[in-house]
Amino acid sequence: MDAAERELTLKWIETWRLAGPELERIRREEIETCDTSVAVRALDDAFESARLHSPTGGWSGLVEQQAVFAKRLR
Repeated sequence: MDAAERELTLKWIETWRLAGPELERIRREEIETCDTSVAVRALDDAFESARLHSPTGGWSGLVEQQAVFAKRLR
């Protein structure tokens, strides 16, 4: 990395460091003011498409989930 690339990289780091708190504030505000029922309706078609194009293997995954939980408790 040459000096110009390093300077540009440092500028990007500083830009994101300054933008981070504001972006987090916006994210929290959007979450707090979101109408969940509207969001669910907006995502319904995408969910159905994923469900139809990615059928499950015929199991719920609960056995696998419980195995993961059991490992974490040990």
